[in-house]
Amino acid sequence: MSSKPFNPFQMAQQQFDKVAEILGLDQATRDLLRVPMREYHFSLPIRMDDGGFKVFRGFRIQHNDARGPGKGGIRFHPQETVDTVRALSMWMTWKCACVNIPLGGSKGGIVCSPHSLSMTEQERLCRAWVRAVARDVGPVLDVPAPDVMTNAQHMLWMLDEFEHIHGGKYPGFITGKPVGMGGSLGRTEATGYGVVFTIREALKELGAKAADTKAAVQGFGNVAQYAIELYQQIGGKVVCVSCWDEGAQQAFSFLKKDGIDLAALRKITDRFGSIDRKKAADLGYEIAPGEAWLEQEVDILIPAALEHSITGENVHKIDRRVRLIAEGANGPTTPEADHVLQERNIFTIPDFLANAGGVTCSYLEQVQSNMNYFWEKDEVLSKLDVMMTSAFIAVSDTAKKRKLSMRDAAYVIAVARVAQACKDRGWV
Repeated sequence: MSSKPFNPFQMAQQQFDKVAEILGLDQATRDLLRVPMREYHFSLPIRMDDGGFKVFRGFRIQHNDARGPGKGGIRFHPQETVDTVRALSMWMTWKCACVNIPLGGSKGGIVCSPHSLSMTEQERLCRAWVRAVARDVGPVLDVPAPDVMTNAQHMLWMLDEFEHIHGGKYPGFITGKPVGMGGSLGRTEATGYGVVFTIREALKELGAKAADTKAAVQGFGNVAQYAIELYQQIGGKVVCVSCWDEGAQQAFSFLKKDGIDLAALRKITDRFGSIDRKKAADLGYEIAPGEAWLEQEVDILIPAALEHSITGENVHKIDRRVRLIAEGANGPTTPEADHVLQERNIFTIPDFLANAGGVTCSYLEQVQSNMNYFWEKDEVLSKLDVMMTSAFIAVSDTAKKRKLSMRDAAYVIAVARVAQACKDRGWV
């Protein structure tokens, strides 16, 4: 296989190029949608707790806003790159279009490791990021949200800084806020639950019952935990989870043949989704290498960590029993691996459909914040279920009618909607 370093933006462009051919898009539309419309790169000098300064790199990239204000998370990660943010902003455009919410695609990030920063240093970093882009984001321009290693507290610091700068109350500027400060009930569960809503619909198509299935999950952060929670509620059994260990700087898998105990694992997990290995071993879990989640004898795989998890190098390790993959993470499957999955007839729910519950609920939070009227949790989750189910059915119907994979069908729907919006506005 090629030893070239993985570039997520090239992968996103490769996926787009394939669908542009299917749709027969004209060259100007391809040129417009293949790259972000705007990019902001900035240095963030932060006074550290020891009195010295450290300079961090930050980004906000707006891929396309033809269908509405940009929408996308802000991630804190030591391996963050501008090409990762570019790819994620493009995927956000397609994700919002796929579930048919009136938003465009953006993404942000700061190259840092929150594990090694105090809370006061993280607060300064959040406020500095907002100061760098305060004129270019906002409720009607571009609406951030939490992502990898950011949370409701980070969002609230960012909101507070934005409101200080602009001199007013703008709760719709950012989503993923604490519930008592304009956040939406159900937001915490939304992405993970959305993954399982699509799994439920896919199992219907496969003629299978959740109670007869087993799953392995990569990741044990917010998305993975709530996906496991709802999957278990509908009768499924999770026999393996894999997560990153910051101390060891590598991932480990935690196996239990008779099914994991979600509540017990949550008690020994830190706020970044890392499970305590010693305590897990004491609870009877087998500890295996990080990639072992991929090799389990299960029916369903749920990659819910980072991009580039199922590749041309490891896709052949997937057990023959696997029938369904639901991409809880963004961009977890490379095009090379995707080709193998299609050859093996593994039903794959693509990332920007499977994990769109988060942005869908973010949209619902944004609507609630802008009108200052909030719904009960059951109402939010009910709306989420309806929107995710409708999106799944639309993609599935397109896949059948046009004889496409679920990924290509989702792309066809999303790209066609964005391309039409650009044409309607007279941009191309």
